[in-house]
Amino acid sequence: MNQGRSVTLTLIVLDILTVFLVFNTVAWGRGIVQWESPLVEPLLLPVVMHLLAVYLVDGYSYRTDVLSATYTSLHAIALLVVALLTILLTFVFIPEGYPLQSSRLVLLLSTIVVIPATLVYRRLFYQRRLAHKQRRYFLFLGSPESCVAFKDECRRTGMSQSVLYATHESFLTGSRAGGLSMPPMGDVSDYLEEYWEKLDAIILRESSNELPTAVAERLMQLHFSGVPTYTLELFHEVYWRKIPLYRLNQTWLFQEGFQIAREPVFERLKRLGDIVFALVGMVLFLPLFPPVALLIWLEDRGPVFFWQPRVGKNRKYFDIVKFRTMRVHQAGSDYTGENDQRITTIGRFLRITRLDELPQLWNVLRGDMSMIGPRAEWAKLVEDYERKIPCYHFRHLVKPGITGWAQVNYPYGANLDDTLRKLEFDLYYIRYFSFVLDASIVLKTIHIMLFGKGR
Repeated sequence: MNQGRSVTLTLIVLDILTVFLVFNTVAWGRGIVQWESPLVEPLLLPVVMHLLAVYLVDGYSYRTDVLSATYTSLHAIALLVVALLTILLTFVFIPEGYPLQSSRLVLLLSTIVVIPATLVYRRLFYQRRLAHKQRRYFLFLGSPESCVAFKDECRRTGMSQSVLYATHESFLTGSRAGGLSMPPMGDVSDYLEEYWEKLDAIILRESSNELPTAVAERLMQLHFSGVPTYTLELFHEVYWRKIPLYRLNQTWLFQEGFQIAREPVFERLKRLGDIVFALVGMVLFLPLFPPVALLIWLEDRGPVFFWQPRVGKNRKYFDIVKFRTMRVHQAGSDYTGENDQRITTIGRFLRITRLDELPQLWNVLRGDMSMIGPRAEWAKLVEDYERKIPCYHFRHLVKPGITGWAQVNYPYGANLDDTLRKLEFDLYYIRYFSFVLDASIVLKTIHIMLFGKGR
């Protein structure tokens, strides 16, 4: 069993034990249970929901930086959502007689204790791994140009592994290649003996040329001896959860995946969920509409709402509605800048908290948009992108969303390069849509709203 899998299984076991121990301790303190007869079966619901929520925020991934403030907040948000859902299910949907119905306080207090407890040993695991961590490597097999691009992407995404480079010839002979960073080595057997245990992965750049038999055999030996081997496209999908644009062509759509675009049942279920959540959102947030509208009007006496033509599914045009956050009739860039002077005072607050997006619930109810999907782009910009970006129209296979995979993984797009980066995430969502992925997006959106990362 590799180290990553063993850490994952250990964390799962510790989480299960922690939930059982904390819930029983709090219940014992409230006089609900005795130590001689602890709660076991009734805790299956909170345990399963806990495991699912932590999985959604990558809490079991060996590669997650659990020391970061971002992960800490996501972990806390996920478990607080679990507490609310557990209370809802326990006291609304489960028949009377369920032991956890004895006290709402037990459920809430237990979750509050579980959050720091499960974070503590995650941090200990991570710090221990950092303390004993040897320098790790990726071995890239391909052209020098593609290796440089791969190294740049690794640096941009904050990966700590060094990138080694080999051509097909140097991979077999052990010679230096391309003037890039290669460790000193003699013949290939010495090289592999010294470095293969330090390799996190071998990345193979796809090409139209057939892979030499000797290289293929050596890759197979390494792969089945414990060194993961990925095509560059698969590496993007597994590590960065996005689709590399260099792989796009007109036949890309005929690969596996695309359930939401191909299966009507998924689209119908997603539409039903959109209607339910949009209605719930309207009921919950409707009290905010009058004060927000008043503040917008008081600042410059301008209109409350902002309407703009956007492009939806199958390139259908619709008018999106948002709370107005910019001054009326202000010329400038098509993109919003970091400290854009066109943004009003109340508008800046609305953008940071994402409250300016609330009127889009009406677009969801109308069927123009979904709760989750690619960003609905301005029609003027779409025309420009479709001229400059091959296969950009693929993102119109599904309805745009109020939030989405690109929105929670990449900051606001302010130029063509940002648009290319966000498109990679949008295409990943379109190809690998699942309701689990949607749930992960919801949790990350809550984090963004609470910590003010809008623009």
